[in-house]
Amino acid sequence: MTQDQAPIRARSGRKARLAQRAAPPRVNPAPPGPLGGQYRPLSTEDCEAIYATALRLLAELGMGEVPDRLWSDLMAAGAVDLGDGRIGLPSSLVERCIGTAAKEFTLHGRDPERSIHVGGARVYFGTGGAAVNTLDLDSGLYRSSTLQDLHDFTWLQDSLDNVAWFTRCCIATDVPDPFDLDVNTAYALLRNTTKPVATAFTLAGHVAPIAKMLDIAAGGPREFAKRPFLKTHISPVISPMRFGEDAVDVVYACIAHNIPMSCITAAQAGATAPATLAGFLAQSLAETLASLVMVNVIAPGFPMIFSNWPLVIDLRSGAFAGGGGETVLMNAASAQLSNWLGLPSGVAASMTDAKAIDAQYGVEKGMTSLAAALAGGNLIYESSGMMAALLGASFEAFVLDDEMHSATYRALRGVEVTPDNLGFDAICAAVLGDGHFLGSDQTYAAMERDYHYPEMADREQPRTWEEAGRLDAWGRANAKARALLETHRPNYLTEAQDRDIRAAFNILD
Repeated sequence: MTQDQAPIRARSGRKARLAQRAAPPRVNPAPPGPLGGQYRPLSTEDCEAIYATALRLLAELGMGEVPDRLWSDLMAAGAVDLGDGRIGLPSSLVERCIGTAAKEFTLHGRDPERSIHVGGARVYFGTGGAAVNTLDLDSGLYRSSTLQDLHDFTWLQDSLDNVAWFTRCCIATDVPDPFDLDVNTAYALLRNTTKPVATAFTLAGHVAPIAKMLDIAAGGPREFAKRPFLKTHISPVISPMRFGEDAVDVVYACIAHNIPMSCITAAQAGATAPATLAGFLAQSLAETLASLVMVNVIAPGFPMIFSNWPLVIDLRSGAFAGGGGETVLMNAASAQLSNWLGLPSGVAASMTDAKAIDAQYGVEKGMTSLAAALAGGNLIYESSGMMAALLGASFEAFVLDDEMHSATYRALRGVEVTPDNLGFDAICAAVLGDGHFLGSDQTYAAMERDYHYPEMADREQPRTWEEAGRLDAWGRANAKARALLETHRPNYLTEAQDRDIRAAFNILD
């Protein structure tokens, strides 16, 4: 070897190593669906006491404002007339319905590769919400959400790997007619993503027509029901302890068309539920169990996400509080209780009260979403893009939250302890050889397999950051959101499907 050859080889080897380090991993080290359940804020005795109180509430206080059709079905199943229009759900009936309830099932994507399996301790971050405001990409100010925003949000999240399913996150305030709103919301989901999706139905009469739209996208009459790729969000119980007639009607209609559902209890501590955390959990559990009994009396084993969402208000002002330690604790406790009962759990997290992408935003989103995941929440709603205590949605937030989810998935994946990973021989070779681990085969393997490399977080030196324009997280996310919206605008409906839908419905675009 000449004196000139060694430096050339060293330089070329260094370039190759740098290029390898800069390239993204070939395998995602933190995919959606890792196992949670490590964080248990409640003891077994706590769970038993809360559950016993919930059963007592259902049996002795019962549920009010029960629609006639549901009253008849519940009485036939073993419910008790408590008088004054209240119906009691005996513990035997509740526990029988828990036994027949679906414990695990698939939420289908129109692309089968994007389907997710719900239940057990698997954790998936997704979306939810009905934001009436959108944080504008250009002005940085809030404005009324539009149908175009819904299309844009759906396109944007379609390219974000860590958002496992998409529920419409904003309300198109420029579509005043309720039926047109429900139709165009469903159309935006079908056209712009093949992930599992979810929406809401304003009235039961809207379900059957929209089911025809779903059949068109699925390939023909009753095809959707064979492999449902859309679920609905329903709140059939209104706190405290009564049913909502319109929502109950939607439940019946969705079951008739095999549309899976998330039955959401959204009590507010100190307002529609006790301010004491234990009392809140008991009442909220009872109310979500009432939804479970309703669904399983109508159709035993029907796919339902047990969505017990503890919501907190600031008791000084009455304002909804999406962040804070109580939200951290209560949603984790709710997930633990649902999983303890063996039911597919849905909770809400990452509902920051912050209006801007700032320190409050990061603290509240990071704490609430990590705790819900560590507790084993199967579906973590509201966790992408939501701001301003659910009143606003943000394109930048979607991008930043997607990266936050990857870090959470990586934390849940944990540490794999194997003889190879312990690396006795590799440690000896490094100590007795080069004195470091850079460039070793084990390091390269771990780099690809074990580490997530953030795109939005800045890890550069101060001078490099300054020379690149001193962008903060908001600026970087704004740039990425714009780039994705410019380059990723798929249409997942065929020309024939789109034509048939437009012939049957008033599609506004």
